[in-house]
This record gives sequence, C-alpha cells and structure tokens, in this order.
Amino acid sequence: MIKVLIVEDDPMVASLNKQYVEQMEGFTITGMAANTEAALSYITTTEIDLMLLDVYMPGLNGIDFLKRIREQDQDLDVILITAASDLSQIQQSLRLGAVDYLIKPFEFDRFQKALTQYKSNYQKLTKKQTISQEELDQLLQKKSSRTEAQLPQTLPKGLTKNTLLTIQQAILDKSPSSFSTEEIAEAAAISRVSVRKYLKFLTDLGYLEETLIYGVGRPIYQYRLKDEHTIEPYI
Repeated sequence: MIKVLIVEDDPMVASLNKQYVEQMEGFTITGMAANTEAALSYITTTEIDLMLLDVYMPGLNGIDFLKRIREQDQDLDVILITAASDLSQIQQSLRLGAVDYLIKPFEFDRFQKALTQYKSNYQKLTKKQTISQEELDQLLQKKSSRTEAQLPQTLPKGLTKNTLLTIQQAILDKSPSSFSTEEIAEAAAISRVSVRKYLKFLTDLGYLEETLIYGVGRPIYQYRLKDEHTIEPYI
C-alpha cells in the first residue's frame, strides 16, 4: 500500500481529499497535518510514500516546506494541491521534484488521474532493482504527457481548453523536431488560421520558440518546444 500524508489547514478540504484517497485502491491515509510544522514532526517519525501538500498555510508555506524536506533528503514524493495558479510558482515546485500540481477547484477525475499515474510509476520503480532505457523513457514520456494539470485557468477570447489540448498533443507528437503551422493543422485536423492563434499563444507563454524561415515564396514560421523542462507548467 502507498502510504499518504495529507497536509491541509482547511478541515473541509482535508476531509474531501481524504475521501478522494480512500476511493483509490492501493492507497492508505497514514496521517493528517494542519500545518507544515506538524507535517515535519510526522515525517521524521513515520514512513510515508506520498504527501498531498497545500501551498498557502499558516507558518511555513508549502513551497518553502518542500525546499526544506529536499534539503533534509526526506525520501518521499509530493503532489501539491492549491488554489495558486501562478506559473512561476508551479515551475518552482516542479524543479523541487513535485510529481504533480493540482489547482483548486478540481474534480475527482483529475485527482484520480494524478494518483493512478503516481501508483503506476511507483510500482514500476519499486518492484525492480534496475530499469532499462526503454522503460525509463516510457516513464518520462508519461510524465511529460499530462495534458490537463496546469493549463492557465483563463484563456484569451476565442481559444478553448479542448482545442488547446488537442494542439499540444500534436506538438508533443512532433517533438523534438521543429514544425510548421500547416503540419500541426493537418495533424490536429484544425484549420490553419485557428492553429496559428494557439501557436502564438503558446509562444507568448514561453512554451514554444518561433523562427521565421525565408526561402522561395513567402516566409514560413517554424516552431519547436523551447525547453523540454517547460512542458509541464502549461499542460
């Protein structure tokens, strides 16, 4: 069983998260903490595998707490659950090793996906002493293919979440090669004019790098993922 600690100062939210976990096979709640001080005391005496950690709490916030437990080499994984949707904060948490980041309010389906993916990776990594390059690549690909976790909560007028997700998946399928608007339009079965709007949006976010290629005829915009590590905050 995967041992879970919930760190949440709101009793109602903590209770809801507890109910969610209890619906998931293979997980067990070993403790509840209302602040990071209580959580730190708990993890120094009790073995856990996964911490569900809120960001905004009295005392030390969740990001700083995550820094502290990394400095102490605590052997546990963390999923952040918070109302904070600031992209720089999300990126910071991912750099500190958070395995997922759920933005409130979220539905059980999204919570379920996060824990199901975690359990899958946990089982693969704990049941073996060694892992092949192919298996490792599959784990890393799954990690970078989460497509619903960290979309900006508000999109520019005329853009929709579902279309953005479709285009992002087409981009991931092309990666690491560069691609044109036309190639994504064909792969996603979406008009070139619409695709251009989404590619501009993703470029402005820093998700894509845009290059204007001059040749015979009109110039063509080419795109590629700007940095592999910037995928997760936007998908």
